[in-house]
Amino acid sequence: KTWKSLTQPTQQGMKTELLTLIKDEQNKQTAKMVCDTVSDVGAMLLEEQQWPELLPFMFQCVQSGDDTLLERVLRIFAQLVVSIEMTLSPYLATLHNVFGQSLQSQNVDIRNAALRATCSFISSLEKKSERDKFQDLVPSMLNCLGTALNQGDEATAQETLGMFIEIGEEHPTFLRKNLIEIVNAILTVTEAANLEASTRQLASEFLVTLTEAREKAPGMMRKLPQFMGKLFHALMCFLLDIDDEPEWHAADREEDEGIGNGELFDVGLEGLDRLAIALGG
Repeated sequence: KTWKSLTQPTQQGMKTELLTLIKDEQNKQTAKMVCDTVSDVGAMLLEEQQWPELLPFMFQCVQSGDDTLLERVLRIFAQLVVSIEMTLSPYLATLHNVFGQSLQSQNVDIRNAALRATCSFISSLEKKSERDKFQDLVPSMLNCLGTALNQGDEATAQETLGMFIEIGEEHPTFLRKNLIEIVNAILTVTEAANLEASTRQLASEFLVTLTEAREKAPGMMRKLPQFMGKLFHALMCFLLDIDDEPEWHAADREEDEGIGNGELFDVGLEGLDRLAIALGG
């Protein structure tokens, strides 16, 4: 309502200024807010063909060779597809190439922005035929997780795992072609005692989520050799996350039974319950 109440010259002036700020804004946090604003306004106007300059401008930024512009445009694409995936459908081949190259960038900010954009497209595209065009990018997406962990950047690793979980929930069969590599890599994360509990929890959540996807991907996980046994063992190991607290020995109330339980104990308990249900137990 606020946008529509503005005069046309004012609207045009604001659109021009937003595009200028994408190029010129030096403060990173302010630039993120500009990108978010462009995404919001673009989602409202592109489907009505009221901002014809936006997509050509974004593709010019991609081709500019400027890493900062590329990162900002990837951020915008990641948010736009959630609202206007039909409008972006004609550009999927071009965007596939952009994402593929950016996922292999030496610049960590570009790589992470490309990962967010790729995952956003995979989660948002309704047609399987369109999603499948991005399947060959899965190894590069998985490499982003490995790189983050090798560099000790568990915050980025956790964000990456969260994106994989979303794909696993919405479109588990998208991962079928690379399933063995993905499962083995994320099992390794689940089992890694040197990683933060939150990282291991997210890794286990991804694996349990795939196991639960029986309706969308019937039989997919059962075909993996030894997978169920390895996941069961990893979740059982979570139950060992207990400290011997003196208070536990003196506890006489039911709510005190959890004294001494570490972060992973409840994760393991819930995961085993969900695994049993998924297997028909």
